[in-house]
Amino acid sequence: MSREYPLAYPWRLNLEAVAGSSGVHPDVVMRFVDLDLIRPLGDASGGPWFSPRAPELIARVMRLHSELSLNYAAIPLVLDLLVRVDSLERRLVEITQVEGTGSR
Repeated sequence: MSREYPLAYPWRLNLEAVAGSSGVHPDVVMRFVDLDLIRPLGDASGGPWFSPRAPELIARVMRLHSELSLNYAAIPLVLDLLVRVDSLERRLVEITQVEGTGSR
């Protein structure tokens, strides 16, 4: 009984892999592409290819839609704001660390 296990995460996923990892139908993934909620890396033989982070993004979109009742048009704005908040929080930590080491 031999099984093969990948040594690293793939650098791209096909539509079926993204849908399976996200627990949604491939049509939902393509609907999110049409709404510009996720972006494929490209389209080659075998259909569109996605970043390995696509399932995480789909889960976040689904959560925002179901838990906060956001419509799909508002979700890109909210995602952008969340990225900005994360960036500002990281910057605040950096500033705090620099000020903490400079006052000694």
